[in-house]
Parts: sequence; C-alpha cells; structure tokens
Amino acid sequence: MKVDVTQRLLAAYPRIFFACHARHVRDPRTRRRLSAHQASILDHLDSVEAITLMGLAKHMGVTPATMSLAIDRLERRGYVLRERDTADKRRLRLRLTRAGVRMREASSVLEPSRVRSLLTELPPHSRETALRGLERLARAADQLMMKQPRELFGLEGTAANPMRRRKEAR
Repeated sequence: MKVDVTQRLLAAYPRIFFACHARHVRDPRTRRRLSAHQASILDHLDSVEAITLMGLAKHMGVTPATMSLAIDRLERRGYVLRERDTADKRRLRLRLTRAGVRMREASSVLEPSRVRSLLTELPPHSRETALRGLERLARAADQLMMKQPRELFGLEGTAANPMRRRKEAR
C-alpha cells in the first residue's frame, strides 16, 4: 500500500467527520444533554463485557485521572456502572447500565440529518459507489479488530468482537 493512499484517507476522514458529527446528544427519556466526548465514551462501553478504566483511558488517549472524572459524571447520571475487579481490587471495570445502553443507542457519532445532506450532494451512482467503499472499509476494520490483541483495548472476557455483538443485539 502506498503512503499516498493512506494520506488520502487521513485527509478525507476528518473533513467528513467535522461536517457531520453530532455536537451534543440528548437522552430520549430524561432529555439531558451529553457532550460528544461523553457519548464517545459510552460508545466504547458494553453492558455485558467490562472494559478496564485504564484500558479505556489508554485507548482514548487520556490520562486515567481524566477518564475517571468523565466516568464519575456518567456514573452519577446513571449511564455507567463502575465495579472493582474481583481478582485485583485496584482495577476498575466499567460497563453500561440500561440507561447507558439506551443513551448509546439514541446517539450516533454522526448526526443523521447532516449525513443525509452530505449524501444528497452526490449523484446516485457516486453515492452508491461511496457507500460500497465505506462498507468495505468497515469490514476491513472488523477484521483488524479481530486480529488485535484484546489487551490493547482494555477488554476482558471471552467474546471475540464486542462491536459485532452490539450490532447483532440491535
């Protein structure tokens, strides 16, 4: 693979993201607002399989203290359950509550109306070609996640791909 192909993707993705990302997300039940960062944290959590606080902080590129503060806020709102690891009491394990699952399902990193507007800028044939390309990249991303050591993502348990389980549960 040529570096220029990588650079093309690196140049295109942020432009799409910034044009379409959701600035705030509302809880459909309580109408509380979450920031895009808080919603992103929820996107990284699961209701069944725990992730460590340290692993999540590392994955998201923040310090454990910064992540702990963010988790405190989400826990107070009832979206996150923080548990001590039974084998190692120093480790914190994080899972979504029912409210956290509801919030994650109601949110999207991308704002649907903005994505719709973006897609209408393309002629139908180009739109279909672009979507097929994104679907191929998503499949490659799934394959990459399956190959990566689970420890890099702070994941525990036995499920091979938590993202796949999320999709199947919907």
